[in-house]
Amino acid sequence: MLIHGSGSTDDDPGVNLTTRVRDLLGLPALAVATLATWWCWLGWDTRYTVDPVTGSTSGPYEPWQVVGCVLTLALLAALGGWYLNPLLAAATMTATFTVAWSWRAASTDDSGLWVVGAVLVLVGMAAGSTAVSFGAHRLRRDRGDRGRG
Repeated sequence: MLIHGSGSTDDDPGVNLTTRVRDLLGLPALAVATLATWWCWLGWDTRYTVDPVTGSTSGPYEPWQVVGCVLTLALLAALGGWYLNPLLAAATMTATFTVAWSWRAASTDDSGLWVVGAVLVLVGMAAGSTAVSFGAHRLRRDRGDRGRG
């Protein structure tokens, strides 16, 4: 059984068609917004910082970039769960962000450790986007579907 973004049953084909059309149009938009989030917060920064005293390397991201990225992704997941099928929204965000992050990491890492990071990004994105999108979906459903555009 599919999880419909509207929380409706199969008894109302008009609502299901509307939900499917919304998903068909909304999921690519969510993918683009997720990719834009990656680029705006993280994608442009490839600079590592070396501590002159200890010689340890950090980066390329600053804490404020990661916090901003996570908050933006949480907002997108909430909107995706509210307006779209929450499972498809979470899967779309997870796949898009993981591929974008992995593409950049693989192209700049000679050690092969980017794979470990990619797995961590995949798990974190899957857990976070699923929790937030289903939470938003449940909140909308519990509110009687008010505010659904």
